[in-house]
Amino acid sequence: MADSPSRIPSGRLSLAAAGETAARPIALGPLDGRYRPAVAPLVDYLSEAALNRDRVAVEVEWLIHLTRNSVLPGAGPLSAEQEEGLRKIVTEFDTASVAELAEIEAVTVHDVKAVEYYIGRRLEPLGIKHLTPMVHFGCTSEDVNNLSYALGIKGAVEDVWLPAARALVGQIADMARASRDVPMLSRTHGQPATPTSLGKELAVAAHRLGRQLARIARTQYLGKINGATGTYAAHYASVPSADWQEVSESFVEGLGLTWNPLTTQIESHDWQAELYADMARFNRILHNVCTDVWSYISIGYFRQIPVAGATGSSTMPHKVNPIRFENAEANLEVSCSLLDTLGATLVTSRWQRDLTDSSSQRNIGVAFGHSLLAVSNVARGLKGLDVAEEVLAEDLDTNWEVLAEAIQMVMRAEAIAGVPNMDNPYERLKDLTRGQRVDAARMKEFVSELGLSSEAESRLLALTPATYNGIAGKLVDHLS
Repeated sequence: MADSPSRIPSGRLSLAAAGETAARPIALGPLDGRYRPAVAPLVDYLSEAALNRDRVAVEVEWLIHLTRNSVLPGAGPLSAEQEEGLRKIVTEFDTASVAELAEIEAVTVHDVKAVEYYIGRRLEPLGIKHLTPMVHFGCTSEDVNNLSYALGIKGAVEDVWLPAARALVGQIADMARASRDVPMLSRTHGQPATPTSLGKELAVAAHRLGRQLARIARTQYLGKINGATGTYAAHYASVPSADWQEVSESFVEGLGLTWNPLTTQIESHDWQAELYADMARFNRILHNVCTDVWSYISIGYFRQIPVAGATGSSTMPHKVNPIRFENAEANLEVSCSLLDTLGATLVTSRWQRDLTDSSSQRNIGVAFGHSLLAVSNVARGLKGLDVAEEVLAEDLDTNWEVLAEAIQMVMRAEAIAGVPNMDNPYERLKDLTRGQRVDAARMKEFVSELGLSSEAESRLLALTPATYNGIAGKLVDHLS
């Protein structure tokens, strides 16, 4: 019997090769492909090109710092024009610069050494070719890298991630205020429970997320520049008269970072682990918001507003799927996995230096990107929701048994006040309500038969599941 023909062609077009001729290479990962628009702002801070630009910036500022302070004999202050020319190496850093650096690195097989040579090529037109030996003076690669990463991460957090996260929390807070007095049945352990308000539950989410943002906003971005093993050995060997600790501290602080005075060859990265733990916690709280909102959509508390032309299901035309929240869940999980790994890896280094941090830190942008993408999706998902108040009201009206808590607590208070026949309130309500539905008429009848004081009886007879939510609405005012 002849072999059956293969249903899949054995030969495939090389997409990698095809991508080399395209304007943009074909992306291997979704953040540089399908989701690029949502995460593009991070490219200016956490991409390989951004890291190289920041390396150039650190090297340039170190040269300016040394000359301004006449740290090295014979290398006094530069002219304003020369300083401006040096800083143009940074501000004019572009795709051609990236390509040139790649060419240099192909020879040096060392990324930071390539940066040093890149800057050295540009000193002669500024009339300071004689200062070429001052580029990277006293530095080990990690002196440049730790500062560059700190600057990039700081910018990504403060200029991109935090504004997006704050906007989302503000959006949730606005929804909480708008629905502060919309009564809603609670579900503890998935079962009908003491009612709340939709706004109060959203306020809880906004409050939790906001606390994490406040922690993240207080992050200290540490940096060091102290040589091969953190001892300033080469610095004092070459220029023993300088106060190298002061030079180091003033330089790091001048970059807008916090000086770390005690390190090995590497800055210890503890601040990064702290930041990533806080970001991961924010992610996990947001993941909880996604699963709750998804569940409320599934029971009809929220209606999804259809988008013209959009397809909910490829075969079921009636469906509007909660894809924004599902997408966010997945991306938050990926982000947390990476953030957890980074936090665990970066706090450990063998003796004075190993390179595990070098490879790990190249994934910081990916971790941030999946979180930012999730934030974007949740914001878009929330914009497409309407509160179905009639569904919430109907759910409350079919669960009068949730008033059992209120009745038994009133009975306890009555017993303490001396009203007779208030014995065993919990047991009596359990017999009435456990595993059973109780309608309004039966609940009112039960209350009327208890022998409560007239004031307490009137209060309970006026109570409904929709009004038994304490000060839920007022609690929303705790949102700033």
